[in-house]
Amino acid sequence: MKKTAILTSLLLLGTTSLFSQTNQGVITLDEFRLPSKRDIIHIPNVNGFQVLKCDFHMHTVFTDGHVWPNVRVQEAWKEGLDAISITEHMEYQPHKDDVNTDHNRSHDLAVELAKENNLVLIKGTEVTRNTPPGHFNALFITDANKFIDVRDEDKDQESIDRVINDGAFVFWNHPGWKDKQIPGSYEWIPFVEKLYQEKKVHGIEVVNGLGFHSKALDWALDRNLTIIGNTDMHNLIAHSYDLNKEGVHRTMTLIMSKDRSAQGIREALNSGRTVAWSSKYLFGKEEHVKALFDACVALSPVFHKKTNNKGVVTNYYEIKNNSDLYFELVLKAGKGTKKIVLYPGSAQTLTAEANQPSLTYEVVSTYIRSDKHLNVDIRLN
Repeated sequence: MKKTAILTSLLLLGTTSLFSQTNQGVITLDEFRLPSKRDIIHIPNVNGFQVLKCDFHMHTVFTDGHVWPNVRVQEAWKEGLDAISITEHMEYQPHKDDVNTDHNRSHDLAVELAKENNLVLIKGTEVTRNTPPGHFNALFITDANKFIDVRDEDKDQESIDRVINDGAFVFWNHPGWKDKQIPGSYEWIPFVEKLYQEKKVHGIEVVNGLGFHSKALDWALDRNLTIIGNTDMHNLIAHSYDLNKEGVHRTMTLIMSKDRSAQGIREALNSGRTVAWSSKYLFGKEEHVKALFDACVALSPVFHKKTNNKGVVTNYYEIKNNSDLYFELVLKAGKGTKKIVLYPGSAQTLTAEANQPSLTYEVVSTYIRSDKHLNVDIRLN
């Protein structure tokens, strides 16, 4: 016992001595430090395409945002995004007395950090006209300093023409953002119809931040325009999205791309292979939302059978969500489980009366029109 006490004292003395030697009065307290790690958003490939997580609308201090460009890259890396575009306003620079007014500067400052973090950074800008017609994002530009930076109404058409002549992919931002303040602004206005006829608008932002612009989804579907969802973030992402809660993510566009590159993203945008993802909801063309559902959800073979006192056989299956998406299903046809909630990366038990080929469910966490959800047939094997 005495030997043990002596050894313990010596060990404590040695540890204390070593601690004082190495720390020299400064003790590092790491317990509450935020770990440096990238979250992974799991979404399987869809029909051979990679599903890229993208946010094509955000701002920094170089216009009316409140963060430096490197913060946008750091946030995107941490949250598991594949691609972003910093889209500063062309015609609106409230911080011009405090920062460089070069319209390319915020992008240029983010380029190197994006490369170091394997993030695709697409050069873009926001053409910021008065509402109506409103704002338009232009992606894949070469030089923002070539564009119109005044809001004169007689420059509206030229402002779009210049980004088109630069080879931009153009989408109409948040069409309903001034619906209550400016009557008639949330309509398919003649200016946008002219752009559409001239093939100078290629998509519509149907989800902006935490707002779903439902009429805009129908406009995009009726005209075969690409469906987009973005944050339009000005402050820190963590100030608007409760990222500490499990399953919370920023609004984004899911791109079904041939590869993880700017060229692949451009081809997918041109082809309209996109789905907007915000909160628990997916918004898009039926074919793309259906393909995404089919890639994520799988049904097991029957693992149990049960016969009631009337001789009716019920089969038991496991239905599994192999993604970080959320699917809520409500039975529309057939005899089976009435409601199924497939949380990210989870499974549920599905029961169905035997001798049925399928069950039909409405996926109420999807929108394939403003008033319509995706219907899926779950084939029973």
